[in-house]
Amino acid sequence: MNADRGRRRILHLGLGNFHRAHQAVYTEDAGRAGEPWEITGVAGNTRGVVEALRRQEMRYSVLSLGPERTAVRQVASVTDAFVAADEPRRVVEEIADPGTRIVSLTVTEKGYDISAGARRLDLDAPGIRHDLEGGAPRSTIGRLAAGLLLRARSSGTPVTVLSCDNITANGTTLAGLLRDFAAAMPPRDGAELRAFLDGAVSCPDTMVDRIVPATTDEHRRLAAESGVADDEPVPAEPFSMWVLRDAFAAGRPAWEEAGAVLTDQVHAYETVKVRLLNGSHSLLAYLGLLTGRALIADAAADEGIAGAVSRLGDEYVPTLDLPDGFDVSAYRSQLDDRFANRRLAHRTAQVGSDGSLKLAQRVPDAALWHLRRGTVPTLLALTVAAWLRCTLLPAGDGLADMPPDPGAERLRALGDRAAGAGSPAGRARDVVRTCLVDEAVLGRELADHGEFADAVGELLAALEAGGVPAALEATR
Repeated sequence: MNADRGRRRILHLGLGNFHRAHQAVYTEDAGRAGEPWEITGVAGNTRGVVEALRRQEMRYSVLSLGPERTAVRQVASVTDAFVAADEPRRVVEEIADPGTRIVSLTVTEKGYDISAGARRLDLDAPGIRHDLEGGAPRSTIGRLAAGLLLRARSSGTPVTVLSCDNITANGTTLAGLLRDFAAAMPPRDGAELRAFLDGAVSCPDTMVDRIVPATTDEHRRLAAESGVADDEPVPAEPFSMWVLRDAFAAGRPAWEEAGAVLTDQVHAYETVKVRLLNGSHSLLAYLGLLTGRALIADAAADEGIAGAVSRLGDEYVPTLDLPDGFDVSAYRSQLDDRFANRRLAHRTAQVGSDGSLKLAQRVPDAALWHLRRGTVPTLLALTVAAWLRCTLLPAGDGLADMPPDPGAERLRALGDRAAGAGSPAGRARDVVRTCLVDEAVLGRELADHGEFADAVGELLAALEAGGVPAALEATR
């Protein structure tokens, strides 16, 4: 194990496009203003990006796709990369290496194994069960726990674990998941890990914001046209934002010099982004899928859909506790331009994926704000109804594409169980009642407000009977 404590290194779990267009760019730019930091990237199971980086001497390109022009830059802050599935022990050892000052993550919502309807670790998740039984860890939380325990027993040096995923209070939540895992470990190991978490590990909350689609052959062509040979270029919009709480246990890059915002108001920024950007994105995606539109920009160009998204924003705004000096009107106007950027080619199926996890972050708290004040938020209800319609449809039945969702199998089973005799509208209401109230798939608090489920049921019935135009008319 490397004992050079003068190294400044980030170990990043989740070497996908978002990290390479966001944190890696901020880290490279920060190095120009302060001490340079290097990044070791860890892909989970797929080898394509790692193999491409190795062929390209650990350099890659970011294509900033504006409405009219493409700006291309080379990034070299990722200096090493490997695949966790190929080298599971190395992941643990790299986390324990005292040269690793920050372990950062972009593993998507489902990578945290959070239990449905709660903010706790799902101890029944297959990866978590495997990791608690011993052997080379497979889950994100299991890998972190094993590496942190090894670090506690070897150097004992402090480290920051930095979530960069769209999870409410992501750092606070991650710290709780690690403690849940420790509580399920053998007593001696669990006690050691908890003591290390309490004394030497920080998990700051963050908010990340940049639209980064999947790489296509068109992006490879654009890179080649600019004179860059890159098998895995990263397309991204010009806009980028990063907000962090400045609570790092072992130092950090000078990210503020690269434009990051260091503040104690992370939660306020996060709520704005998760609701106005991500929540609107979800409605665009599902209505786009249901009208045969493969791209977000095509959905945003539809007057009826765009109007619904605007009215959804009107429902979200009063639920927000805005950061100091934040211009929410300007932010919403900017979002319209971002959604309309056709050159991004951001697919509705990509945005609509993992809805059972994403909507749990984007809908319940805002809906509850309205429900507790005696009003039913119709456009939030439409978001849920459109998601259920996309999820419950048979594969390929009228959708532009079928977005993957880890909760799809369960939802379809619930839908089949609820869809008994009666009118189509009655069956739709029964399906929604079963999913949202009886099974509380979006949380128990929301389940206690049957009037919201009734609104979702009526809109699901409208979607089934008359499609998106009928549902939009029912919200007016």
